[in-house]
Amino acid sequence: MDSLSKKLSLSSLFATVPPKIMDSLVQTAVKRSFSAQEVIAHQGDIWPYLFFLEWGEIAAIKESLEGRAFIATSIKPNDVFWGLAFFIEDSPMPVMLQARSEAVIYLWSREYLVPIIQDHGEMSWNLCQHMISRMQLASEIVEDLAFHPVMRRLAGLLLDIFGDAEDEFKSRDLTLEEMAARIGTTREIVCRYMYKFAEKGAIQINRTELKINNRALLEKQAGR
Repeated sequence: MDSLSKKLSLSSLFATVPPKIMDSLVQTAVKRSFSAQEVIAHQGDIWPYLFFLEWGEIAAIKESLEGRAFIATSIKPNDVFWGLAFFIEDSPMPVMLQARSEAVIYLWSREYLVPIIQDHGEMSWNLCQHMISRMQLASEIVEDLAFHPVMRRLAGLLLDIFGDAEDEFKSRDLTLEEMAARIGTTREIVCRYMYKFAEKGAIQINRTELKINNRALLEKQAGR
């Protein structure tokens, strides 16, 4: 468990906790393992926990009544995330948490962790900073969805995912549905614009791979 304390210290939330508190956190942490695509918490669940992601990737997905999905954010190793009920008692999850790959988390309940946070001012401050960072990210996502057209969002996503694939093919690990979920559109529209980018010579695609042929053209489309 000593390795867990070292990993927790990599998170801004836990980096400054005293050794005695760190020992308690390690001893009380509940370890959970998930396979790819496994749901950790459903949208609407009352889920009063905060967790630390040891490894893997977890997506926070917003689902509509029509069945569409939007990936609001992705949680990466050494990051922390929480259910809304961790802060506001009995509040339902506004998103679904789903493992995008095999993942391992350590979690703590509201009943256990909130008193510790309240008693340690620096930990409270660190959590506030973490929440503000999440709010800034949410603001950027909303701005992108509200003011930038789908083609621009898709160009930016392609650069983020395949930016190191210039002049060489890279495996397309995301499905069209997953790409659509990341930029708030549909599979059909992603497919249509992918072929438009290919027709312009910005990218080259096949069933399983993609290559960036003209990075400058794609960056111009993405507004970068």
